[in-house]
Amino acid sequence: MAETIPHWLTKQAFLSPNQPAIELVDGTVITFHELKEKSQAFAKRLATLGIQKGNHIGVLSNNNLDMIIAVHALSYLGAVIVLLNTRLTTEEINYQLDDAEVRVVLAADDLIQKANELSIDFVRSFSEVGKEAKQDTQLVSEINLDDPFTIIYTSGTTGFPKGVVHTYGNHWWSAIGSALNLGLSESDKWLAVLPYFHVGGFSIFIKSVIYGMPVYLVEKFDEQIVLDAIINRGVTIVSVVTVMLQRMIQSLGESRLPNHFRCMLLGGGPAPIPLLKKANERNIPVFQSFGMTETSSQIVTLSPRDAFAKVGSAGKALFPAQIKIKNSAPNEIGEILVKGPMVTNGYFNNQEANEESFQNGWLTTGDLGYIDEEGFLYVVDRRKDLIISGGENIYPSEIESVLSGYDGVKEVGVAGKPDDNWGQIPVAFIVRSNNNLQQEEIIDYAKKRLAKYKLPKEIYFVESLPRNASNKLVRSKLLELLND
Repeated sequence: MAETIPHWLTKQAFLSPNQPAIELVDGTVITFHELKEKSQAFAKRLATLGIQKGNHIGVLSNNNLDMIIAVHALSYLGAVIVLLNTRLTTEEINYQLDDAEVRVVLAADDLIQKANELSIDFVRSFSEVGKEAKQDTQLVSEINLDDPFTIIYTSGTTGFPKGVVHTYGNHWWSAIGSALNLGLSESDKWLAVLPYFHVGGFSIFIKSVIYGMPVYLVEKFDEQIVLDAIINRGVTIVSVVTVMLQRMIQSLGESRLPNHFRCMLLGGGPAPIPLLKKANERNIPVFQSFGMTETSSQIVTLSPRDAFAKVGSAGKALFPAQIKIKNSAPNEIGEILVKGPMVTNGYFNNQEANEESFQNGWLTTGDLGYIDEEGFLYVVDRRKDLIISGGENIYPSEIESVLSGYDGVKEVGVAGKPDDNWGQIPVAFIVRSNNNLQQEEIIDYAKKRLAKYKLPKEIYFVESLPRNASNKLVRSKLLELLND
C-alpha cells in the first residue's frame, strides 16, 4: 500500500498559519496560511482550463512568487509539473514539451511572448489564469509519496535531454536528508537565488513547507542583495554556486558575516581551494556538496569542520543515502553509484536510459571518483567531459552536434577551459573544410540553436583533433592544442 501524508502546504498552514513562508526583497511577507489560500485559489482557476490529476503541465518562469504559487496550485490538482529552463532556445524547449507529453504551458507574464512561440497551442500566462473564475473542484488533501510530482530535464552524456521524474517521496526524503545533516533551527531562513527551474533552487521551497521555514525569495543574483539579506534580514542559509561565492567574498572585503549565519551550501562542481581558504579567513561556513537532478538536489555534503582536513572532497552521503564506487577498493577511482529514497526511479518515456543507468537499485552517475577509508567521496571527473559553467551543466557533444551542422565545419571538438569567474567556459576547436570560415558566422549560426550559456566563448581553428586508436575524439587533450 502506497504511503500517504497530508498535503504538505495545507498541513504547514494548519500547524503554523502565521509563520512567514516567503519574504520578498521589498519587505512583503506571505504567511503559510496566505500561501495556502493563494495556491488553492489559483488551483481552482487552473481547473477551469481542464487541468486534472496526472496531466503534464509545463511551467516557464524565472524566479518569482507567482511561479511558487503556481507550483503549489498544480500539486493541489495532482498535476505533474515539467519545469522548463528559461535560458533554452525555442527549439530546445519544444523537444522537452514533446518528449514529456506536455498538455499546457503556464508562463510568467514577462515570458509569454517566448511561450507563444513554442510548438504547443495551449499557453496561458500567470495573470491570464488569475482572471479566470474559480471552479468548484475537489483539491488534493493527501499526498501519495509514490506519485510523480515534477519532471526536470537533464542532458545525457550523448547530449540528448532526459526527463528526470521526481516523486513526492523523492522531494520529501531530499528535505529530510538535508535536515538530518544541517539540523533545523527556529530562526532558520533560507535564501533562494538559484534558478527555481533547477532542482537545487526548487528544492528550497519544498523544504520550506516541510520544515515550516521562511524562504527569502531573490529573483536574480546580486551580491549586494544577498549580503544585505544575510547581514540585515536574518538569512541563515544560502544555496550558491562557485561564481556567486566568489563575488560575495570580493564584495565583503575584510568584513565578516554575522554569527547567526550558519551555512553557505555550495554546489555545481568542486570548489577551488583558494576560494575555500578565503571563505575560511572570513568565517564563512561553506558546505560543499555533490548532487544531480537525478538525486533531487544534494546527496553528499562536506561540512566546514572537515573542509580542510578533506580538501577536495564532496563529503559523506546524507543519512538516508548510500554511495559506492563500482568495482573499486578504497582510494581506487571508478564510477560513482548512488542509492536512496531521494534518487529518481527513472527517466520519463526512456526505457533505454533507465536500463543503462540503473543497476540493482543503484543509479550509475557517469561521474568518476573514489571514496577514502573514512567514507569521504572525492569526485575526480564530473561526468567525464561535462562542462560546469556558473553552476550550469553543459555537454560538449550537444555543442559539437550543432556546430558540425554548419557548412565549412569539417570536425569539431568542445572542451571546458578554466575560467576565474565561471569555473569553466566552453571553447570549440574546429577543423575547417573552408578556409574562409570565420568565427563570427559560426557563433551567429549557433545563437539560433543553443542557449546563450552553451555558446562557445572562444573558437580555435586547428589542423586536426586529438583522436585515439578507434578514431574517437579525446576531449581531455583538446586544451593541450592551446600550447602547440
